[in-house]
Amino acid sequence: MSRDFTPPDHDGFGRDLPDSDARPVSSPSQDRDQGERTPPPRAQQRSPEHPREDRGPEISFRDGRAVLYDRDRGYSLSETEIRTIVELGKFRVIATHDLSQHAYAGNRELADREVHKLIRQGLVRKGTFEGPEANPRQLLTLTKRGHRLLRANRLAPQGQAVYYGFVKPREANHDADLYRLYQKEATRIETKGGRNLRVILDYELKRKINREIARLGTEARPEIAARHGLQVARNKIPVPDLRIEYETPDGDAARVNLELVTEHYRGRHVADKVHAGFSLYTPHGEADHLRRVLDQHELTAEILSL
Repeated sequence: MSRDFTPPDHDGFGRDLPDSDARPVSSPSQDRDQGERTPPPRAQQRSPEHPREDRGPEISFRDGRAVLYDRDRGYSLSETEIRTIVELGKFRVIATHDLSQHAYAGNRELADREVHKLIRQGLVRKGTFEGPEANPRQLLTLTKRGHRLLRANRLAPQGQAVYYGFVKPREANHDADLYRLYQKEATRIETKGGRNLRVILDYELKRKINREIARLGTEARPEIAARHGLQVARNKIPVPDLRIEYETPDGDAARVNLELVTEHYRGRHVADKVHAGFSLYTPHGEADHLRRVLDQHELTAEILSL
C-alpha cells in the first residue's frame, strides 16, 4: 500500500516504539524494570539474525520452557512461543498460516496450540479480516501486555523497533503480507552470503523523517531523504513498505528497500517507487497488472511475486 511521507503524518505512530530504551529484568518483582532477558530463540526456520553483541543474557530453559517476568507476573514460555512474540513485535501483523509455515516449519498443529496459549495468556490477539477474494483471513498481533513483556525482557535486538495492535484495520492484510515478503527477500540475500538481517518497517522510517522535517523544515527534504538512503519524488519522500539492512560477505553494510505493489496502486505511485529504486513485489497473480502499469508509464523494473 502506498504510504509515502508527506508531513504531517502521525497516524498510528503512538504504538511504534523502539525497544532500545527497554531495560532488563532480573527477578520477579513489583518493579517492572526487573526480570530476566533472552535473545530471540533459534528455531528451524529463518528469522532476522543479529550480531552476538546485540543479544542479551541467555535464558535458562527447564524441560523446554522458561519463565519470563513483566512486573510481578511470570509467563512460562517455550522457545517457539518466545520466537512468535518476537516475530509479531517486529512485523506488527502476521497471518496465522504464514506464521505456521515460517516460524513452525509447517507444523500447523503446534502453531495453533501455542498461539491459542499465548492468546489465553493475553499476550497475543487474533482478528478475522476480509482477505483475497473476500475470504476470511486470520491475523495475529501482540497485545499491549505482550508488547510490554517483549520490551521488559528486551527480547528483540537493541535498536529493533517493535509494535503491537491492529492500528489500521483496512491495511491489516497488506501489512501481514510483509512478513511473507521478508521471507522471500531474505532467501535472496542469504543465498548471496548476506547475514545479520534487521527489519525496518515504514512506520519507523516515517517517524524519523517526520522528526527531521519538523526540525529542519520541508526545504531540507533532499538532504533528509539522502541521509536515510531515500530520494525525493514529486516533492515527497517515497518510503518503502519494508527495508532490510544486512551485512555482506565482505562485512559491508547493505540494505534493500521493498514495496508490495497491489492492484490498487495508481500509476504515479508505482512510478514514484520505481524512480526511488525500490524492489517491487506483487501478490500472487497480480504481476501482469503491474507490467501493464509500467508499460503505460514507459518504465522498466524487475517484478517479483510472493
